[in-house]
Amino acid sequence: MLYLNQEHLNELGIRWSDTIDCIGQAIAIGAAADMSQPIKPYLRYGDLRNRIIAMPAYIGGGIHLAGIKWIASFPGNLEKGLARAHAVMVLNDADTGVPVCVINTALISTIRTASVTGWVLAQWLRRKGPDGRYRVGICGFGPIGQQHLTMLQAVLGHQLVDVYLYDIGDIRPDTLPRQIPFRLVVCATWQEAYTEADIFITCTVSTHRYIDLAPKKGSLHLNVSLRDYQPTFLRHVTRVIVDSWDEVCRQDTDVERMHHELGLQQADTLSLGELLAGGLDKYTDPDAVFMFNPMGMAIFDMAVAGHYHSRALAQGVGQELA
Repeated sequence: MLYLNQEHLNELGIRWSDTIDCIGQAIAIGAAADMSQPIKPYLRYGDLRNRIIAMPAYIGGGIHLAGIKWIASFPGNLEKGLARAHAVMVLNDADTGVPVCVINTALISTIRTASVTGWVLAQWLRRKGPDGRYRVGICGFGPIGQQHLTMLQAVLGHQLVDVYLYDIGDIRPDTLPRQIPFRLVVCATWQEAYTEADIFITCTVSTHRYIDLAPKKGSLHLNVSLRDYQPTFLRHVTRVIVDSWDEVCRQDTDVERMHHELGLQQADTLSLGELLAGGLDKYTDPDAVFMFNPMGMAIFDMAVAGHYHSRALAQGVGQELA
């Protein structure tokens, strides 16, 4: 059994085109129903901000892996000088159940999260055409926000012209890219990052909803942190996109609030499988606003973890365990 930690993943590096392709492959396999993914349980105790989530899954097709991710999110860790998220993944041979890999780092989860965002962004960009120039706002610049910025550079390339960053805490210079071929603005308020953004991404651990302004026309909202938008934002949205309605319409997410307070139904949303089939093509209004709400699907974790397992074996990275 191979053991991989953060140092091993850093040695392998991130190739965003590969990890985003992994997500596309997993979406196609999921659309073909060649997968098993139980609703993930949340373990809560003591401080109810904290949670530990079990994410088991099997994904077939060319990936053909089973496994589980066990991920803890303790926002108060930041005040103690500890990382908010800690994760361990176990990959099993799908035919025998034999464990083949353990990955002990939350980095794999942030790579998966940003890769899913990147895949959705790529579908939206195809609708927009190749000539667009985009302003991006990122609210929350911890590890997930930082990974999203590197992903955006890979996906948007020269189309990325402005990035507006906001975090409730100070943004340290060492968390910013060394080479910046775009204009970068560190904002004093979330409104500054939001108002002119063609693409707006929430990467916070917010415990209250604060986004109460109308969006820029034609914008894409990538609601990674799931609990930042007031339910009334739905009135501005042409279509809500979800990775899994059953997963995301619970745990007090923005989607669940929109469902209970404004009547949002599954039929009113687009799934990732529908996006794969060209679900955005019928929306021709250039002012259409889209909002993606990803609860996080375990099959995506299996796909990205399987990718790193294969690369580690090929490159001789990692530690063999008896």
